Amino acid sequence: MANLETGLPDQIIKTAKNLFIQKGYYGLSMREISDALGVSKAALYYYFKDKEELFLAILRLYLNDMDSALNAIVLQPLTCVEHIRLFIEYILSQPPEQRATIRLFMQEIYHLSPESRREFDTIYHEKFINKLQSILQTGMQNGEFRQMPAGVAVWSLLGIMFPYFYPAHAGEAPLPVETINEVARIYLAGIST
Repeated sequence: MANLETGLPDQIIKTAKNLFIQKGYYGLSMREISDALGVSKAALYYYFKDKEELFLAILRLYLNDMDSALNAIVLQPLTCVEHIRLFIEYILSQPPEQRATIRLFMQEIYHLSPESRREFDTIYHEKFINKLQSILQTGMQNGEFRQMPAGVAVWSLLGIMFPYFYPAHAGEAPLPVETINEVARIYLAGIST
């Protein structure tokens, strides 16, 4: 068994994330995670009280990264059209396993306890959905986008990108720039004035 190093929580999260993506929430046990890491189950439970807490830690880290990325995008003195284009590029330029994290929490969140779902939903909207809605609402106020419910526009954006959240869709290679640009063009053409 491995020694409990200071980097072990990061390694647990990285390994568990990949296993959750491959097997889903119910398809994965803490034993499989500990075996993949070469540590005891006790070592996992030292850092995470259960599988749900580990799963939520993975999702929180991803949302924190998303929050930072969206903040950096919005701070750029660009149009809302360009902010949305940068968001699409940010997501679709990620490695396949990183993009798959979005699909993971969209599909697997319902396996968590009601309390955890509520907590996650609050963070998900605060750090991700509300920020996208804000960009879209600002674009509508500026006349860059036609008037529409911002929530519908956000879910439409995620929907057009959803096939690319599956690692098998694009293989191990990054998405070609042409594909990313075409997704952005298709979406932006649909919401522009």
